[in-house]
Amino acid sequence: MDLSALILADSRFPGGGHVHSGGLEEAVARKLITHERDLPGFLSGRLRTAGSLAAVFAAASAHAAARNVRSGHWRRLDLELDARTPSLAQREASRAQGRGTARAGKAAWPSSVLSQLLNETPRPHHPVVVGALVGVPFDAAMAVAYLAVSGPASAAVRLLGLDPFAVNAVVARLSHEVREVSLRAAEVAGDDPADLPAPGSPALDLFAEAHARHHKEEVRLFAS
Repeated sequence: MDLSALILADSRFPGGGHVHSGGLEEAVARKLITHERDLPGFLSGRLRTAGSLAAVFAAASAHAAARNVRSGHWRRLDLELDARTPSLAQREASRAQGRGTARAGKAAWPSSVLSQLLNETPRPHHPVVVGALVGVPFDAAMAVAYLAVSGPASAAVRLLGLDPFAVNAVVARLSHEVREVSLRAAEVAGDDPADLPAPGSPALDLFAEAHARHHKEEVRLFAS
């Protein structure tokens, strides 16, 4: 795997991902997750819906980056991901992380590809930025697929005080699923943006909207 993908998947990368729980905080608030035994189902479900969508667009973005695409392609990719993300709160969270990742990425890997992307869409979605920075479809998909489960898992430790060893073991057991999702994403990376898959997760969309409302009314640890 390209080193850039490993760095982007590292929780220490200053892209802003640490302030997002991927719906985990709302699930905890609703008592749907109270113990580490509740995590596998949540994380697997998130990986195969929101995580799969992110992986698809990260792979498509990486494919575009490697082929020096024509003007307007980045905006098309970004708009197609927007159309597949019904929740405004989810879209805002993705764009916030995208902007943070782009800022850090410009310092780490300055390139004409990233400059063109930001010229076409100043606040790009996170998976689109990751793909543009990595440039290898499978590697980019792996990075965001892993983040789709590692971020909420880390949030579970902070919110519930769970055993970090046990939580990390849950994530490790998802390695086959993460790879499977990433391989499928890489297979369609060269498709027209309008034809890319659109896996959905209505529950996560509803969690995101509820969390956004509650975040304005009471103190929450995470932005989403």
